[in-house]
Amino acid sequence: MQETELAMVRTTELVAGRPWRVFRWHRGQAHYSGWHWSATMGRHVVYESRLELARLLLADFDPRVVSIAAQPFHVTGRSDGRTRRHVPDFLLVDRSGVVTVVNVKPAELLGDPKVSEALAWAGSVFAGRGWVHEVWSEVDEAVLANVRFLAGYRHRERVSADLVARIEGAVEEPVSLGALEAALPHQFCEVRPAVLHLLWRGTLRADLSVPLSGSTVLERAA
Repeated sequence: MQETELAMVRTTELVAGRPWRVFRWHRGQAHYSGWHWSATMGRHVVYESRLELARLLLADFDPRVVSIAAQPFHVTGRSDGRTRRHVPDFLLVDRSGVVTVVNVKPAELLGDPKVSEALAWAGSVFAGRGWVHEVWSEVDEAVLANVRFLAGYRHRERVSADLVARIEGAVEEPVSLGALEAALPHQFCEVRPAVLHLLWRGTLRADLSVPLSGSTVLERAA
């Protein structure tokens, strides 16, 4: 453990470090903690609740995110005559170097004055460091279900690299998943996993607000 001014902290050190808190599991606990294997990081990232797992999945799915750290640091400071302490849930770094500190809170807690006050203080601290502060509570259930499903196809080594490259080059105009499968009858059983992998990678895109199916229209991502 190291102590320093927040202004002196390097994000690379936070990403490479261990989670601040030690996670323990016990019978009857209110939250479900665990480890998610992150394709972005190439290793497991911890989460403390199902809501945190949802945000972690979305971060891992986002092609703009290049680094994810869970429980990255513990910050203390004085505010209104009292000492405040805070451990954020995630730290995300995107391709342009923008750092976003994420606090995951159930929507029903955001109206609690103590919670909103603590989050406002944390936000001001992170803004002073030049970081974005995100308070995250929920996402559309259909989108989350699709992302959770696509996460099963995040492993590059489990799909044909040649077929992935072939499909990637073939989708020049919008096309349905079913039509793409029909166009490659000799590899029919392999096409869908390859397409779902490309959707996970962000190479292809589709409307994730509705369930994925053979009629899903695929487009090349910008």
